[in-house]
Amino acid sequence: MAIRTWAWVVFLLLALVSSSPPSVRAAEAPSPQPSTDPGVDDVLRTGYHFQPPKHWINDPNGVMYYKGVYHLFYQYNPKEAVWGNIVWAHAVSTDLVDWVMLPPAIYPTAPFDVNGCWSGSATVLPDGTPAIMYTGIDGENRQVQNVAYPKDLSDPYLREWVKPDYNPVIAPGPGINATAFRDPTTAWQGPDGLWRLVIGTKDNHRGLAMLYRSRDFKQWAPANRALHSGDTGMWECPDFYPVTTTTTSPGAGGVTKHVLKVSLDLTRFEYYTFGEYDHATDTYVPDAALADGNDGLRYDYGNFYASKTFLDTAKQRRVLWGWANESDSAADDIRKGWAGVQAVPRKVWLSSDGKQLVQWPVAEIESLRGVHANITDRLVKGGGSHFEVTGLASAAQADVEASFQVVDLDKAEPFDPAWRGADAQTVCAARGADVAGGVGPFGLWVLASDEHQERTAVFFRVFKGGDGGKHVVLMCNDPSMSSHADNLYKPTFAGFVDVDVAKTGGKIALRTLIDHSVVESFGEHGKTCILSRVYPTKAVGDKARLYVFNNGESDIKVTHLNAYEMRSAKITSDTVEAYNR
Repeated sequence: MAIRTWAWVVFLLLALVSSSPPSVRAAEAPSPQPSTDPGVDDVLRTGYHFQPPKHWINDPNGVMYYKGVYHLFYQYNPKEAVWGNIVWAHAVSTDLVDWVMLPPAIYPTAPFDVNGCWSGSATVLPDGTPAIMYTGIDGENRQVQNVAYPKDLSDPYLREWVKPDYNPVIAPGPGINATAFRDPTTAWQGPDGLWRLVIGTKDNHRGLAMLYRSRDFKQWAPANRALHSGDTGMWECPDFYPVTTTTTSPGAGGVTKHVLKVSLDLTRFEYYTFGEYDHATDTYVPDAALADGNDGLRYDYGNFYASKTFLDTAKQRRVLWGWANESDSAADDIRKGWAGVQAVPRKVWLSSDGKQLVQWPVAEIESLRGVHANITDRLVKGGGSHFEVTGLASAAQADVEASFQVVDLDKAEPFDPAWRGADAQTVCAARGADVAGGVGPFGLWVLASDEHQERTAVFFRVFKGGDGGKHVVLMCNDPSMSSHADNLYKPTFAGFVDVDVAKTGGKIALRTLIDHSVVESFGEHGKTCILSRVYPTKAVGDKARLYVFNNGESDIKVTHLNAYEMRSAKITSDTVEAYNR
């Protein structure tokens, strides 16, 4: 359960100081998901990222595929656009694109969740019954784990859920911090027939993934030791699952590893490891080559938190959901009447070299592609050149795929030895989009105004002198010029990209999803992902422009670029009372 804690507020203050859907005609600009509520400001609402008509949302919960229907539960405040009054909202889809909003599925009704229904996961039991495990806040403000089951399995939407009287099924035992004991994972069954799940907690500054076992899904007992731990503060929203080097599910061939992902309450980012899990001894050992802590691998190096995966049995793929918080002020959120979006669902698998996870937007969102602009083999001279990508009525709601080729890698600057112990975000903050370099910065200006006074840069830099003589590729989202509005958090997010540009002929791939206030980018076919929230005041609607730029010394060739206007997803309500319970 992601909460706006005092640590998060301090972090934001420090950052502020330091830095089937309707068709769209070619002449029309795609518009965001409309709200019929006169108290909601639609200007920067997203068109194809999931968000309800109004109010606050955060963590994706209980995501699953069941009998032909995708279920997305999520943390929701049905009363206002700030955190509080949390219930499990519920939406269903047959394609992960268009959604039907349902009444909240789980909300406070009993002593074991009277003060809140926080995050959790779904598990489909062997008899085909889905079970939701979630964290309830009881009358003593303890965090306890509860189970709920569908009231009517014949209802394809599973609208109503029942909580057995024997809840809670897991209470904090001796030595467990009862105020930091939450977010149970999807359960799995071992060869011995016992169920297992993981709960996030902490012991002072040590984050813990606590393992629990059960024979009947009712009575649970803690294992003798944690599945894993780290000196990073509270671990919330843990996720534990197998992946393979293929894009399909385990059992389809390829190398299989187990992934442990945790969300770090202190820093508000996530990291993951993967390695070997022994079912017989319930031991997990991360691969030795992986960093295990604050400098570990991340799904996303930007605004992406409290993520949750599920196995899509229909298409034999692992699908990842993640929450993107707002980067404006709480006062702005109240004014506009909404806060929070979900990132587009992403397929996730293990890279062919077994060194990291790879992510890519699910193919279904491509059904929203409309008007198309194409550029092939266009040279962008070094020294500050740029050009506009024309042919779109609006670039405010778009999907852009591009491949760039560095003409002269010899112009790459040396990688400063002082950066070797720094993270990518520190390097990018020192070498922003407007700081000229040898190779780069080059890439896209998105959500740009006519005069370029507002723009968000998504770009690469290439350095020489990395480990083993390999080039170092840096990918950045730089929103420092994204808006003229005040009181915005505009961090430069960045990650290194594992690509040997000498072997690719200097080519680097980029895909960027643009959706009014979301810029979601995938470098080198999903090896590095970065999501930013931005709030343009000029580059909105049909005033938004898309450019390619090159502020490096080396020329860059755009070998191909395909930009698509994106139609809006269809978000409907099963009942007008769906969000007023």
